[in-house]
Amino acid sequence: MTIAHKILVLNGPNLNLLGKRQPEIYGKETLADVEAQCAHLAAELGFSIDFRQSNAEHELITWIHEARETVSGVVINPAGYSHTSVAIMDALAACSCPIIEVHISNIHRREAFRHHSYISNVATGVICGCGTQGYILALHHLAALLEKVIR
Repeated sequence: MTIAHKILVLNGPNLNLLGKRQPEIYGKETLADVEAQCAHLAAELGFSIDFRQSNAEHELITWIHEARETVSGVVINPAGYSHTSVAIMDALAACSCPIIEVHISNIHRREAFRHHSYISNVATGVICGCGTQGYILALHHLAALLEKVIR
């Protein structure tokens, strides 16, 4: 795999509070910890990441639009927008690259409204309930998918 591959890692609302907000559900790692782990793994795997977080739906959509032709894959933790945002789903549907949806908690063991994700409709794969390790799993999976494309 060449360093030319860039992965966009997007984080939705409230993930800026990771490590502080409900650590019994989301753990004690901060988003900065997750970013550092992702950057380290990406370098090992031979690609780069663009790691971002926003509480604003329109900003996430703008970043997805900008990335359509510049990234090889997307990892997205849409957080609360998973269950509400047709707009983010539509933006991701316009991407031709693989998309991995990540949730730190197991959304299927939580409140009923969290069981449905619009993003899952367009995601190549979904990882939930693995804590922040879900990001690492997503990057490994994208690396495997991208390696198949290069061959």
